[in-house]
Formats: sequence, C-alpha cells, structure tokens
Amino acid sequence: MSEPVSLEPISLEKALASFTDQWSPRIVTTVNDNDVRVAKVEGEHVWHVHDHTDEFFLVLDGELHIALREPTGERTVVLPRGSVFTVPRGTEHKPYAPVPSAILLLEPTGTLTVGDRHEDVPGHVDATTGHALNQA
Repeated sequence: MSEPVSLEPISLEKALASFTDQWSPRIVTTVNDNDVRVAKVEGEHVWHVHDHTDEFFLVLDGELHIALREPTGERTVVLPRGSVFTVPRGTEHKPYAPVPSAILLLEPTGTLTVGDRHEDVPGHVDATTGHALNQA
C-alpha cells in the first residue's frame, strides 16, 4: 500500500536520518502510481530483473555503480553524487555502493526491491516493496 501524498514539504535529509538500515528503502511520497523511495546503501545488492518496469536512480550522496547484463555483454555505469540513471525494464542489473551512499528511487507502487527474478537474497538486502517513512 502506498503512502498518502504529503501536503507539506518533505526533507530528504531528515527522511534519511530517520533510519539506519542499508538496502531498505523508505517511501517518502507517491507520484501518480509510483513510489518515491530513499535508501541508504553500501556494498553489493543482488543481480535482479524488473520484467515490467524501468528503475530510476538518483544518487543523493556518495557513489553508486550499477552492473548491467545487456545483449552486447556486461558493463558497469558509475553514478557520482547528483547523477541519474534509468535501468530499462528487462535488464539484469546489480547495484553496488563502494562507499556509504544515499539514493532516491522512482518505481511503480508495489515493485519489489529484488525484482521479479533474482539471486539468493543475502541478509543485508531487504526484499521489500518499501517501508513507510517514520519521520519524527
């Protein structure tokens, strides 16, 4: 279930300060049928695929690498702070943060963080459709 649209501004800094879990996104608001999520990330996620949706990344702090398995082979895109990238639907990908980082994601409400198909999910990765933001 998605969060209601806030009628007040939301501080992303405060939202990120409200939790410590890595790879466990919080839903800060919704736009039409999409969740706007923020997450703290460090280390590796898992190889996964979203069969029916693109996945939008904005690096708020730190750096994010996204390995991609494409028809022409495997490559990695590097996103420094302030960069955006969209992983096209159906593309197998694996995010990795070499340093503690913060990201913003835009995905249809109900999209699982580990996609429709994925590797075994390690304990440090939260397989979720996003958590409510408990901002004080």
